[in-house]
Formats: sequence, structure tokens, C-alpha cells
Amino acid sequence: MSHNSYGLLYDEFGGTAGILVYGRGTRVMANNFINKGTAFTERERFELGLSGSLPPAVRPLDQQVVDSARKVADKASDIEKFIYIRALFDRNVTLAHALIASDIEKYMRIIYTPTVGLACRNYSSMFRTANGLHFHPDNIDQAETILRRYIHRDIRVAVVTDNQGILGIGDQGAGGIAICLGKLMLYTQGAGIAPWHCLPISLDVGTDNRELLADDFYLGWQHERLTGTDYVDFVQRFARAFRKIFPNALCQWEDFSKQNAFAIRDAYLHDLISFNDDIQGTGAIALAGVLTAMRIKGARLEEQVFLVHGAGAGGGGIAEQILIGLKEKGLSEREARRRIFTLDRRGLVTTGRDLEPYKVGFAHDPGELSWFNDEADGELLNVIRKGGITVLIGTSGQAGCFTRQVAEAMLVNSERPVIMPLSNPTAQAEGTPADIHDWTTGRALVAAGSPFPPVRAGGKEVRVGQGNNVFVFPGVGLGVLAAGAREVLPDFFTAAAHAVAGSVSAGDLQKGILFPPVTELRQVSLKVARAVGRSAIGRGVSRPCVFCSFWHENDEARLARLVDRMRWRPEYPLLFSL
Repeated sequence: MSHNSYGLLYDEFGGTAGILVYGRGTRVMANNFINKGTAFTERERFELGLSGSLPPAVRPLDQQVVDSARKVADKASDIEKFIYIRALFDRNVTLAHALIASDIEKYMRIIYTPTVGLACRNYSSMFRTANGLHFHPDNIDQAETILRRYIHRDIRVAVVTDNQGILGIGDQGAGGIAICLGKLMLYTQGAGIAPWHCLPISLDVGTDNRELLADDFYLGWQHERLTGTDYVDFVQRFARAFRKIFPNALCQWEDFSKQNAFAIRDAYLHDLISFNDDIQGTGAIALAGVLTAMRIKGARLEEQVFLVHGAGAGGGGIAEQILIGLKEKGLSEREARRRIFTLDRRGLVTTGRDLEPYKVGFAHDPGELSWFNDEADGELLNVIRKGGITVLIGTSGQAGCFTRQVAEAMLVNSERPVIMPLSNPTAQAEGTPADIHDWTTGRALVAAGSPFPPVRAGGKEVRVGQGNNVFVFPGVGLGVLAAGAREVLPDFFTAAAHAVAGSVSAGDLQKGILFPPVTELRQVSLKVARAVGRSAIGRGVSRPCVFCSFWHENDEARLARLVDRMRWRPEYPLLFSL
């Protein structure tokens, strides 16, 4: 359906009050944003020229959800369920989101991790309907023109990937856009960013995946990846075009390789309203888990010693957020850094090695470590024992590296150590919560990055907290948009971490659970958005919200009202015909 077939009607808060439909007949049902399927009322069928185009029975949204859930349940595999939900989204956005909202915990595993990894791998063979934008070297010169096609949708959030660092499975070429699609569905589920305001974007600079390069059916730009100045120039062209066409929209960088992730985030810190979820979202969710653990233990953050096992984008982001959290507690920069250790594949990151730039900030001087004499001393178990580690966080993707010896060594340093194997997908987690729980006789405070079965404690099953970035990025996005933030500050993620930690119930704290349940995603996102908005106002980077007419001053009372009212819910919109 062409872009002038409908128009969005807003209320004073920037929420969608209705949709003005210019077309009639089957063209209405061809647009997934306004299609209601069998839920079109008799009046709508008459006014929109749909009489006779649908069976006579009218089925409301709740009945459509039940019917769709049955169809999903009939699918033989998770990837088939993924395909069904994506196809449903492509024909009826509201129904797809109402289905997901009906059981967010179950369906999030389908639309996002772990199933989305399979969707990335099989993108070309699964391709059915085009979604989002694909920029590549042959069309990047037309970036402004291509983006301008989406002006009518009032784009507020874009998730942008170069497809290189996907979910621990690496370079997936054009298939990485499936990650963007999944993330944006979670923006809608958590923060209520209406789906028509969301735009998935692939920066297809080629691939070094030999299987894709040799595949005659691969749909991406079938060349080796751009590197060096060619790569930088490509990203710059996109960024300039995006800033010009959508100056007030949020750009979330997603699944870039390690050094590119940090370099791009830092390069556009002030030029775009942007952040990198792998770095900053991961950092915030890990800090949230640690803050919750401190509440459970009655301990002080500034007295802990941290080890981040895995010094990539996620690990670096966690170290950054912990640093900010420690400085917030009064530690100096030097004191805080001395309490944070990072490990990569070679062991402890030290200044005596040739390091990538993003690792330098958390490299320890071997001369200041009395127990470090050679690289063998930098192995995981030795650093735990000699460094006095009390908080262990895994982002290495090395399955099973958190062994019984590791867990027992943590117990020597703390009566209730914090151990969080956060690597995704499940098969690459550093350890299973059940094993860690057993090895520490239930004393360790454990959370994971992927969904795991409950553990047994006191004869009962206890939920395992999931340290998923979904608790962070949707609320950060909504808070930034509502506050009209000119840039995304590191403080926003600290505020988000405190909001997530503060969302864990008293009952869950008593059970040692570090994160709220995924079923509370929408409530947690609201708290995060308000916290981020307050931070933007307090830091002086807030402006009047450009998406609503009632916002004239940046005060917290109006912000709280705006954040709530801006949120879209999966309910059929009012349709008005000309």
C-alpha cells in the first residue's frame, strides 16, 4: 500500500488517536497497520468498501488472539512458530502484538532469543515479505531518498545493525535484520512505541561468512565486508542521512563487532540521539542484577570486587556501568578501576599486552598485582582466588567455564557471591543456574542471560532471574523520546539499572531472585522510562517533546503523565474514512 493510503491522527500526548484511511476495499486489508481481518465491524466494512470481502461473522480481537494461539501451538518447531508470528505481523500488526502480549514470556522466546538466532541463519531461505531497509554500497548514495519514504510514519526509533556480531553466532550477513525486527517488537511490547513508529535497518557492508558468500540463494550484498576507511565512510553516509531525515528519532546500534561497536557509539555520541544496546544495555542490566544482589545481601556495592569474564562489547559495557556505579558511591576513578577485572581469551587483561583500544581502560598494571607474574596467573580460577572476586559475570560465550571449582572459589571470598552467566544463547552460557546453585548449596545469588528452568530450594521451585536487556532498552527509548533528550548519556543507563533493581518484589528478594519476571516487562519499562526522563531533565539535556502538543515545560510531573500517555497498546485503532 502506498505511503499516502493512510494518515496518523495524534492526541495531545503524541499517541495515536486514530488512523485516517484514504483507500478502500482490499487495499485496506493489504496494509498491516490498519488491517483488522475478521474484526472489521459491519459499519467499517460498509464505509471502507469491504462488504462481501470477508465472511459475515465478526470476530473481536480477543477471539482472534485465542485462534492465533492455537495455530502457533500446532506448529512443530520454534522456527515455524517464528515464521507464523512474523507472517501475522506482516498482515495484521495489532493482532500479532496482542498475541505476544497475551503470554509475553512464552512468545518472547519465539520472536527473540533464542529462536531469532535460527531466523538470522536461515534468513534467505525463509524470506517471504520485505521488512525494514537494507543499505548497501550500491544504494548508500540514495540514503536520504530511501529514508524519506518513511516520513509519513513519524519514525521515532530505529534499530540499526551491520550484521557482524549476532547473538554469539557471528557474521550472518543480511540475516542480521531479524535481530532488528525482534528488538523493535520488544520496544512495542515494553515501552509501547507504536509499530508504525519503528524502523529496522541493515547496513549491509558485505559478509565474511564463507557459507553465505558461496550460497547462490543468499539475498545480501554478496561481497567480502568493507573495512577501514570504506567502512567508516559507509557508516558516515548513513548517519548523516538519518540525522537529516529523522533528527529527533532514536538510533539504537545493534550487533556490531567489538571495536566497531565502541568506535561507532563514541563517534556519534553527540551527532545522533543514539546508543549501543550490546554495550550500554548489557552494562545496565548487569548493574541492575548486582544492585539487587546488594539489597538481598545487605552489602555495599563499593566493597565488592568484580570480574567480567569476556571483554567484548558486552563485557566492556558491563565494566563501564560498574565503574559509573562505584563512582556514584564515592569512589575515585582509580579506586573504582582497581576493583574491576576483565578477562578475554588470553586471560586477565593487563597493560603489558598489545590491546584493542576498547580494552585499555580496564587493563591492570601487572606491577600493582603482587600475585601476577606471568600469563598463567591470569587464568579465571587464579584471578578469582588471588583477586578476591565477589561478583563474577560471564559474557565470554564459553559454555561451562563456570565450573564447580570456580563456584567454590567464589564462596571463599563471599558468603553469598554473585555469579551471573549472561552469555546467549543458552548453549553458550558459562554455567547453568542449577549447577551453580547446587555447587554453592544455594548460597550464590545467580541470574542468567537466557531463560533457564527454576532451581530447587527448600523443596520448592524458585524462578531464575533473567538478565535480559529487554528490561532496559525499551524504557530508555521511551524516556529519551518523552524528555526530548538531545543525546543519550551514560547516566541514563545507571538510572535504568536502579529502576530495574527497584522493580524486584520483596517476595522475590527473599528468594534470592535478581530480576523481575518477564511478565512485568511493561511495568518495568514504564519505571525505566520515568527514571531516564528524570535523568535527562536533571542533566540539562532535555527539550520540549516534539511528538506532542501539550508539553511546554520540562518538569517531572508532566513527564510522568506524558510517558504513560504516549504508550500504544495492542488494541484496534479507530479508523476514519474520507
